[in-house]
Amino acid sequence: MIRDLAKSRIGMISKRLEPFGTSIFSTMTRLAQEHGAINLAQGFPDFDGPREIFDFAREAMDQGYNQYARSMGLPELVESVARHFSRAYGMSFDPMREVCVTTGATEGLAASVLGLLNPGDEVLLMEPFYDSYPALAAMAGATVKSLVLESPDFALDLDRLQALVGPRTRLLILNNPHNPSGKVFSEEELQGIAKLCVAHDLLVLSDEVYEFLTYDGARHIPIASLPGMRERTLTVSSTGKTFSLTGWKIGWVVGPEELVAATQAAHQFLTFAVTTPFQAAMARAIEHFGQAFLGELRSDYLERRNFLVDMLREKGFGVSVPKGSYFVLADVRPLTEKPATEFAMDLIREKRVAALPVASFYLEGQKTEGERLLRFAFCKRMETLEAARERL
Repeated sequence: MIRDLAKSRIGMISKRLEPFGTSIFSTMTRLAQEHGAINLAQGFPDFDGPREIFDFAREAMDQGYNQYARSMGLPELVESVARHFSRAYGMSFDPMREVCVTTGATEGLAASVLGLLNPGDEVLLMEPFYDSYPALAAMAGATVKSLVLESPDFALDLDRLQALVGPRTRLLILNNPHNPSGKVFSEEELQGIAKLCVAHDLLVLSDEVYEFLTYDGARHIPIASLPGMRERTLTVSSTGKTFSLTGWKIGWVVGPEELVAATQAAHQFLTFAVTTPFQAAMARAIEHFGQAFLGELRSDYLERRNFLVDMLREKGFGVSVPKGSYFVLADVRPLTEKPATEFAMDLIREKRVAALPVASFYLEGQKTEGERLLRFAFCKRMETLEAARERL
């Protein structure tokens, strides 16, 4: 008699991943598709990036960029990334030794965590967080400690962060600009984090995929640029958010040679290399699209942010205005006594608009904090946002 796969070893998920289940992103996207809902849950644009980048990719294919690239990245791309850091932040990196190209930022995070951590190490997180962070720590056999950034302003309490540091603490994961809150960490906050990390000899993995999406005068400061931080920080970013081509999955990790070597040690056994013609295309895109493009990008997203904030307030939500990223958090308590997760399901079924429950961005013991918040994405065409307003 064939045993039930769910009860047999054949069908068992790894014990390390068992607590995480199916990603909330997958769940909400599936429900949105089933109900024909406008998907403001997942953070991908419903429009394509510049057409010139498509031409760059086609030309790369025609020119023979079709076989495996160098594992750490196509020379043209790592050189473009290094020049970007020099232009934007005045930081110097050796493109061939201090840049590793990965399959999107998430693989860069995964390779870095797997390359740096040992079982029993501790990782510091700030809640709410991108849901990959605790799962990646679990894959490495590490333990998570977390600090809750409390809404509505998600201010950083450095004393409470300091209290979490112990003898086994090795890594702090920072997300700036922050998903899902849209917070942009101030220079004072970053300096406080930097001093703490230097004092306790901590490594930092800094997820900066929204580095160009800041508003209202907020300024993105890479923590690696602060005193004592270059030698202990890996900075992760990607082209997906900047060029609205999330499906191309071109990301990178930048940092000191010895830390990037740890990322590469894992990367070589995860994906080995990243799609060659897309690397070539993005190398050209980084050089071709300068400050004018980035200014227009911010302006377009600012218009969408303001529209979504006004729309949600008009519908009765409590709203935190983000200074970065392309997400808005909305408090459901003025509208319902239901938990936000249940309310999100109602929105999909009854209004055919999908938002993301923020409880999934908290650890199990802290989910109450997130059960009043939904995340709405404004990386959509204006007509999509207008249609969502009509449905709501």
